[in-house]
Formats: sequence, C-alpha cells, structure tokens
Amino acid sequence: MTTTINAPREKNEQGLYPTAPRPDSETKPVEDRRKTNPIFNDQKLKLGLFGTNCSHGLIMSHAETTYEVSWEHTKKIAQKADRIGFEALVPIARWRGFGGTTNFNGNCFETYTWAAGLAEATENIGIFSTSHLPTVHPVMAAKMAATIDRISGGRFGINLVMGWFAPEMEMFGRQQGDHDDKYLEGQEWVDFVQKAWSEPGLFDFNGKNYTATNVESYPKPHQAPYPALINAGNSKAGMAFSAKNVDVNFASLDTLESMTNYNQQIRSLARDEYNRNIDVMTYGLVVVRDTEKEAKAAFQNVIDKGDWDAADNVTNLMGMQSQSFQAQIEKFKERFIAGWAGYPFVGTPEQVTEQLAAVQNTGMNGIIMGMIDYNEELDYFNDNVMPLLKQAGLRH
Repeated sequence: MTTTINAPREKNEQGLYPTAPRPDSETKPVEDRRKTNPIFNDQKLKLGLFGTNCSHGLIMSHAETTYEVSWEHTKKIAQKADRIGFEALVPIARWRGFGGTTNFNGNCFETYTWAAGLAEATENIGIFSTSHLPTVHPVMAAKMAATIDRISGGRFGINLVMGWFAPEMEMFGRQQGDHDDKYLEGQEWVDFVQKAWSEPGLFDFNGKNYTATNVESYPKPHQAPYPALINAGNSKAGMAFSAKNVDVNFASLDTLESMTNYNQQIRSLARDEYNRNIDVMTYGLVVVRDTEKEAKAAFQNVIDKGDWDAADNVTNLMGMQSQSFQAQIEKFKERFIAGWAGYPFVGTPEQVTEQLAAVQNTGMNGIIMGMIDYNEELDYFNDNVMPLLKQAGLRH
C-alpha cells in the first residue's frame, strides 16, 4: 500500500517548498506548567539545591567533604533530592575557575547537557540550566530547552545570566560590555527564544544583537506557555529585567531587613510596571548538626580552610578593592568562602528551621541551598529538618 502525503507544491520566494502543516504534538506545548513544574507548586517554602555541578559547590574551601564532580555522584545527589521532595536543582554555569589553591568551580559540568541527563534520571524535581546568554544563540537554546523539557515532562527551566566574569566572556571572543547594555541584549535573547517556543510557523527576528530569517523550531516545549525562567539580577537594570520577564528572582542579601525591603520593591515593580506577579527566592549554605557548637565549628572550618586567593580574585573582579573598607571586604570574603556570598543557615535542626522560617517571613518563597557535603547531609536534613518544617507549616 502506498501512502500519499499531500504537501503544498508551490515554491516560496527562496525556491523551496514550504513546510506542510505540522501536528499539534509538534506545534503546541502539551500541558500547563503549573501542573508539571514543581517550582510553581503551593509549598510555602520551596527548597532546592544550588551548585551540585561544579567543583567545591558553594564552599571556596579545602574543608573535608565527599563531594566530587563525577556523573555518578551528581546523579546520586539529584535523585536523593528528588525523593525528599525538593522543588529545584539549579546549577552554576562556569567556563573557567577562579584560580587559587582550589581553582574554585573550575571543574564544572555544562548545564544544558547536565540538565538533560538529570531529567532522565529523576521523576518529580524541577531541573534548571544556568545559561550565560551571550554564549548560546537563541535558536540553539530554544531547541535544547524544548528537548530537555520533553525529556522531563515539563520540569525544565532556565536561569538567565547576562555574563559578568570577563575572562569567561573573552573565551567566547566577547568583550565585557556596559552593564545595562547586557540586559538590553538579554531582553532580545528572551524575546527571540520565547518566539521560537510559541510561533507555529516560520518567522523572522530583527534586533540589534540578533537577526535571523525563516526561523523554525519544533517541537515546542512540553510546558505551556514555556519553561520556567529565573534570574538573579539585583541591580536596577537586573530587577527591571526580572520584573518584566521571569517567574522567580534570586536575591543575595545579608540581613532579614534587606530581604523584606527587596521583596517589597521587586514585587511592586513587577506589579505596577508590568502587571505581573513574581516569586522571590534566596540561596545560602546550610550547616545543620546535632548541636549548635558542632554546626558553628563545621561552618568555621570552611572559613579556616578557605581559599583566600580565590576569594581575592572574585572580589577584585567585582571591584571590591578599596582600602577604606578593607575590614568590610574581608568579612565579605568570608561570605564567598562559606556559601558563595549567600545567607548562612547554621545551627541545630530547630535553629535552622527557625532561620528558614524567618527568611520565609520576609516574603521569600524559597531557598536553594549549598551544603558542605550534599550527599551525606541531605539524609540528615530530611530526617531532622523536614519534619520540623512541616510542623511549622512551611511544608506539607
């Protein structure tokens, strides 16, 4: 038996036969992302892991740990977080390390392929790729994201990063541009990718940074309208970008008061300027032990065995070189060494629960956490902290 395909026979202006109509399975997302992606669930305090794809994770230190950047190890961590019920796995995108005795984060899995592997290896947890936008063309990113989203059944998302580490950008032949201009390019990137995820036929894109003709992108993502987007922009331009485009903004803040003020500011910006709602989350190093003394000792051990050369490199890259504020800078370096400048959660299970509750009370929707030893400490966190979070009404 012969099957006849009734395709259009009139050539277009390029001398090509146009694409025949595609089935809905290719041209339309499958399911509302609020049903598929746990980052949109109703947990009062969402939980995730941060940095499980990079050497040393969130600790810029030689503190003792079994953590390593191997596929079996990172998969084991992901599957454990999945079983516990965490909402998100968020990687760090690194193309080179920060030097020092650890070459901090220098051994790092690329995050789209990492996410694809973990999408197949897990069942329920949300999986993100952290993407330096200038390093990945929107056509490529849209296709990779849709593929991973199909693999995961709608659990994928992208952490949008403009690219701030100049030596990395130079690896791609890119010079570090003006801060606000990077967000303008980022806006074009997002507009392009979202069009690729939603346009049912061919389209052109004409922008200052990206120009393309007759773009086609199938299949569309599993999630409708598109995968979850997150961003950690905390500057004026970064907050505006987040307020306009993303589902979750991540903020690195040092006090509960600053968290409260920040939450109010960015939520108001999203609501008043863009008629949108936005979630806000933070990150930090979680060190929980049987006693407060043990927890504080473990946290201090990270600092005592810290890679101060790498911390110097990071703070110098960020322009923190003023002799007038040396004491404050040295203290800030400790925050980088123990948690990549995130908020520390240190103490007994009861104390860490109280600290997490205090952060949630500022308006934060959740935390993605680092641990000194992810694989070993996740079990303790699940056995000793998760029940208390449920008792406190932060989880169900």
